[in-house]
Amino acid sequence: MRLALLALLAALAFQPALAKQSPYPDTHSSPQESQLIEHGSYTNSDGKRVHSPAHTRNGKAPEGASARCRDGSYSFSQHRRGTCSRHGGVENWL
Repeated sequence: MRLALLALLAALAFQPALAKQSPYPDTHSSPQESQLIEHGSYTNSDGKRVHSPAHTRNGKAPEGASARCRDGSYSFSQHRRGTCSRHGGVENWL
């Protein structure tokens, strides 16, 4: 019984190291790149890769956007602080 418990604890301890990480966080869906004009990304305060604010080809909010910036781009920020800071501020939250 102890051996099984130790094996389970060892497996749980190494699970995060073995998990495959996507370039964008699991809590928010990734935008469809073909609909975006800009294609950059940045590392947020949590250490996660997030798509940089981008304009869309059709002017509609892309999948995973959290806010529309005053310059017309869409932000994929996971935190309100600093969202659209270099894009004129937040026009509205989505």
